[in-house]
Amino acid sequence: MRTNRAEVAAVSPLLASFSTVIFAQPLTPQGTDMGFIDEITFWHWLIAGVVFIILEMLLPGVVFLWLSIAALITGFVAYLSPDISLQWLTILFSGLSLVSVVAGRTILKRSPIETDHPTLNQRGHQYIGRTFTLSEPIVDGFGKITVDDTTWKVSGEDMNEGISVEVVGIEGTVFKVVKKGA
Repeated sequence: MRTNRAEVAAVSPLLASFSTVIFAQPLTPQGTDMGFIDEITFWHWLIAGVVFIILEMLLPGVVFLWLSIAALITGFVAYLSPDISLQWLTILFSGLSLVSVVAGRTILKRSPIETDHPTLNQRGHQYIGRTFTLSEPIVDGFGKITVDDTTWKVSGEDMNEGISVEVVGIEGTVFKVVKKGA
């Protein structure tokens, strides 16, 4: 199972910086006040989980969902065992993050999300197989058709305006057409 490099690139700095802050704590001189790091509780992990869920809703991809699951589990463990050190909770979060991202990607690859509108975001593909009338002649391989309130560029053999054509393919935003009945 190959993990998308963009996902690893998005998650790695987050985990690395978080771990660096946490593991730097033992290196500070005795008696030094670490501020908020000394006060991290299970609530912080739960809030991080909610923030990751919000990021999942706002950003494309399915990465922050797995991080939110890891943060929520870590918060639950911190609630059940308040004596666990922050370093161990960070290790748990990092491990759960990696495992959940890899497991989630594997699950999504094995059973992709089905939709009843597979061409929803591919508007041009909805017109393949349909017949339209040329609104401008095809000259030097290119012309135009009008579909509802939109004009589309078409490519095909030269034809006069008003001829019925069938859309047989699409390349970018240009329909490939053939004369209807040809």
